[in-house]
Amino acid sequence: MTGTEVDFAVAALRVIAGLTMAAHGLNKFFGGGRIPGTGRWFDSIGMRPGRVHALLAAGTETAAGLLLAVGLLTPFAGAAFVALMAVASYTVHRGSGFFVNANGWEYNLVLATIGVFVATAGPGEWSLDHLAGLAPSIDGWPGLAISLIGGLLAAALQLAFFYRPSNTQAG
Repeated sequence: MTGTEVDFAVAALRVIAGLTMAAHGLNKFFGGGRIPGTGRWFDSIGMRPGRVHALLAAGTETAAGLLLAVGLLTPFAGAAFVALMAVASYTVHRGSGFFVNANGWEYNLVLATIGVFVATAGPGEWSLDHLAGLAPSIDGWPGLAISLIGGLLAAALQLAFFYRPSNTQAG
């Protein structure tokens, strides 16, 4: 396999996963119940205040998805993927098992893993990080640490400060 083939494969993975994440964010802004409805849903799962978390989730999903898609600040986009998916796994999917068809955390794991993989492997030559000269300095172990540890730390802090399920949700 040549470098060009690897760059193509990484770019395709970045673009597909990034635009998928961005679509989830844009759907919170413009689909269904929009931010008010998403805010009520966040309140119902214990992420309070719901409207604030709806705006943060929608904005972070959109921005992180677009950043990953173009390969800009890739480890930080990867960290956002990990944080978003860890919070979703814990608050929504943890009691449903692994498989997504039963509302499990399978899909969350796949997106978080893609964020860590791209941050560690690097976004490839077909990226804005490469064009800006950032890629060599933030790939590899630094990319792994930023995306995985940073993402898990951000998720833990968000849950510690804002996850307040009702007594029926906690039980």
